[in-house]
Amino acid sequence: MDARFTDEQDEIRRTLRELLGKRCRPEELRAAVDTPAGHDPALWTTLAEQLGLPGLALPETYGGVGCTATELALACEETGRTLAPTPLLATAVLAAPLLLALGTDAQRAELLPRIASGGLTAALAVPGPALATALALTGHDRHGAWAGGGRAGGVQARRAEDGWQLYGQVDQVLDGHSARLLLVAAHTGGFARSRVLLFLVRGDATGLTRARQTALDATRPQGRIQLRYSPAELLGDETVDTLPALARLGDTAAACLAAEAVGAAGRVLERTVEYVGQREQFGRPVGSFQAVKHRLADAYVQVQAARSAAYYAAWAAATEATDRAMATATAAAREETAGAREETVGALALAQALEALRRAAAEGIQLHGGIGFTWEHEAHLYFKRAAGDELLFGPVHRLRAHAADAAHVFEEAGP
Repeated sequence: MDARFTDEQDEIRRTLRELLGKRCRPEELRAAVDTPAGHDPALWTTLAEQLGLPGLALPETYGGVGCTATELALACEETGRTLAPTPLLATAVLAAPLLLALGTDAQRAELLPRIASGGLTAALAVPGPALATALALTGHDRHGAWAGGGRAGGVQARRAEDGWQLYGQVDQVLDGHSARLLLVAAHTGGFARSRVLLFLVRGDATGLTRARQTALDATRPQGRIQLRYSPAELLGDETVDTLPALARLGDTAAACLAAEAVGAAGRVLERTVEYVGQREQFGRPVGSFQAVKHRLADAYVQVQAARSAAYYAAWAAATEATDRAMATATAAAREETAGAREETVGALALAQALEALRRAAAEGIQLHGGIGFTWEHEAHLYFKRAAGDELLFGPVHRLRAHAADAAHVFEEAGP
């Protein structure tokens, strides 16, 4: 592994940091999250037109930039620094890779260029608070029990004369209230032969009702969707195995989320160091006190360690995707072993990054003193990002426990 960034990667980071520094300052951030959509469409259009951000990891064949998960994770690190409320996670990290991996040629040709141009936003709708399980971050359900089925809730799919219809409700869908395309995980085939498939639901479909939900992290808008016999299109065909595809997506998602959390942790730590260097107490800067130095030094070490883990996870996810594309049938067993290894790397990197963000945000709130606890200051937004991500993709102890199980850490050695 070459740990150095390429010139292209450095340029992505520099350009994105400059743009977000001008367009996503605290006042713009608060104005964006207070809109019905929860993000600034003009900023998203700029990110798409000037940087090609929605299609960063999509092939050039479909109008993308042709980069890898590494570049996508670096972009997420920069959006994490400012807590930029954009559809990047829902559209480019969660939805687009599934369309690319499972969609038919016609579906890819129709949808991916529109996503790459920024004209189409998408969201992955997983029934119940089970997104982390569906992505194999906190568990590995090979039968899709997380999706409900029968009388256990979730979304049911049934054949209609002109295609498919969906019935059910999904809560906590990232950008689910505003995305123009929904990828809905639904049960089909009856109770005895029930299996989980992904369906495409247009934002203006009949029988679809959507509403934004109040979330702990306002910079990560969520919606509730209700489907009442809504027309849907099967993603791919009925031979597609959805669950392994979702598990593979978890590798990239974990790396991007870890990088995003590291970016946020680094920024809030920078702000705290700057503040304690200016704030005076007893005639000297607060940052000159040894106890404060030690606390910030410990947080800095934790953030840097998490950054290294996030970069490695991004590199591993990109390498795994390349190896999978080149794999042959004779390498199936080797590929499965590699997949388990990368799944472990991503989950551990995400756990370390979320822990570092929580630590840095907590130190920031306390060391800012009275102003750190106010609604007007943005320190609490970083703490809520850490807590909100743990609710959606964690918590940290479950991420680590699943990684340990995947790596067979606690299994007894054979005789």
